[in-house]
Amino acid sequence: MLENKFAVPSADFDWDAYAQGDAISNQDRDALTAQYDTTLNQVKDKEVVMGTIISMNKREVVVNIGFKSDGIIPMSEFRYNPDLKVGDQVEVFIENQEDKKGQLLLSHKAARASRSWERVNEALANDEIIKGFVKCRTKGGMIVDVFGIEAFLPGSQIDVKPIRDYDVFVNKTMEFKVVKINQEFKNVVVSHKALIEAELEQQKKEIISKLEKGQVLEGVVKNITSYGVFIDLGGVDGLIHITDLSWGRVNHPEEIVSLDEKINVVILDFDDEKKRIALGLKQLTPHPWDALDTELKVGDKVNGRVVVMADYGAFIEVIPGVEGLIHVSEMSWSQHLRSAQDFLKVGDEVEAVVLTLDRDERKMSLGIKQLKSDPWENIDEKYGVNSKHTARVRNFTSFGVFVEIEEGVDGLIHISDLSWTKKVKHPSEFTQIGAEIDVQVLEIDKDNRRLSLGHKQLEENPWDVFETIFTPDSIHEGTIIEMLDKGAVVALPYGVEGFATPKHLVKEDGTSAKMDEKMNFKVIEFNKDAKRIILSHSRIHEDAQRAAAPAEEVAAEPKKVAKKVAKEEAPSIEKTTLGDIDVLSNLKDKMVAKATEAMIAKEAAKTEAAPAKKATKKAAKAETTETAEETEA
Repeated sequence: MLENKFAVPSADFDWDAYAQGDAISNQDRDALTAQYDTTLNQVKDKEVVMGTIISMNKREVVVNIGFKSDGIIPMSEFRYNPDLKVGDQVEVFIENQEDKKGQLLLSHKAARASRSWERVNEALANDEIIKGFVKCRTKGGMIVDVFGIEAFLPGSQIDVKPIRDYDVFVNKTMEFKVVKINQEFKNVVVSHKALIEAELEQQKKEIISKLEKGQVLEGVVKNITSYGVFIDLGGVDGLIHITDLSWGRVNHPEEIVSLDEKINVVILDFDDEKKRIALGLKQLTPHPWDALDTELKVGDKVNGRVVVMADYGAFIEVIPGVEGLIHVSEMSWSQHLRSAQDFLKVGDEVEAVVLTLDRDERKMSLGIKQLKSDPWENIDEKYGVNSKHTARVRNFTSFGVFVEIEEGVDGLIHISDLSWTKKVKHPSEFTQIGAEIDVQVLEIDKDNRRLSLGHKQLEENPWDVFETIFTPDSIHEGTIIEMLDKGAVVALPYGVEGFATPKHLVKEDGTSAKMDEKMNFKVIEFNKDAKRIILSHSRIHEDAQRAAAPAEEVAAEPKKVAKKVAKEEAPSIEKTTLGDIDVLSNLKDKMVAKATEAMIAKEAAKTEAAPAKKATKKAAKAETTETAEETEA
């Protein structure tokens, strides 16, 4: 038998009254309305009330506040609380009891914000542990949602150990303590580290109380810096200084350990008050000097790698942890002051000779120049006096050129030994640093390990030839190539130079010679030893004038003599004429004629000799003065 699927109406229902609109009486209606009103809460807009979550999905949360309709709140407002579930009591803010669609508008975020500042201050005052939602990263830390307020979580306050990746905390809900509030700017700072520090502090005390020097513990590499490595010993940190990581050289701790690596360490020292623990890693292995070959001695050869460079030398790692120093003076037989970087660089593999070895002090000095023979041992054979070689210019001084014939063999070319003819004021005029130059060994100073060298000696001395060409009083054509305060430098034939003082540059018309002017010069001094030639242009026309003057004087002299003789003989002739004129007349005539002739000859000889003597004396005096001036110039 089929069951009746339709509802059966109540037998006492008044259908006629219902059809007329009077299903219930007014009295009953009022009673029902009053009863219904008692089931609803009386709410006001802009008010915070408690509500119950009756349903939720990924996007929305439905909250019942006891009103005639339920409110819907976006799930994003609850993301700080991942444990939210149906039945939880939450605070909501009534934005509007009924919008255009008749919907109750609620906000959980606004409800939290209305009391957030008050609650944050209460949490700080009560040292309360609160929950917050990590929203995003920011410079130096994280932004955390606490009671609807954006608080700042510094990176140093996230954990007791350094954080390498902040992103792993984003979108996570964590517990915090409020550590600082800026009332003026409404800034809040929270800390997660503060929650675990108290517990860790107790752990540190327990761990440190059990520590002993020399104790070996296992730890985890927590952080690596340029000066050392921090090790987590299970609640307390210790530091391995970079010098205690390895017996050998360590440029950076990352060469020895890596983050999160488990290693064994030994306790070197600790401070109960400052909670500092000094750890060591290299101390777990024997000292390399103890493993050094006991047969190694001075004079032996060793191989190693350059690990450190300095201006004064290079440190060579013979075996890990054992180093020797090659001083720069032991790198080359050369006497030049040079830097060690000119010979070696970090990473070079070298062979060296042991010079000193002190096992007690754990020091060793090495040398590499000893691998080659000292060039000064047989210097007389290889670089004998008068031998010729090619050298390289190393340096200049005002007095000469320092050259290197080979590594360790240096010499000096004095400025006077650069050229036979050219006046060299500074060696840079003649050659340049790094250039090659041919030299001849002049002298060997074995004690000071220095050679005296010459360059001009490779050619014959042209002054032997010049001595026969530029003889005194010889005249040559020259060109003024340099004007100085004390005179002029004159370029003569065959590449030689002479010097003329200003008074010797005066021309016949009284003007002075100019730069680059070509004219004749007379040699007034030639000094082969000093390689000096003194010249004069004015001497040429001065000598010509002096040569013409005596000839005119000699032509006029006979007349003067005749007049003088006549004057001197006049009295005696007058006396004789008063005497025996007839007898002595002819005799007197002959005597007068003979005396006159003799007097004329005497006076003529005297007159001719006087100018020449006077000119010679004057010329000698002038030449002496000029020579002194030219020598000074």
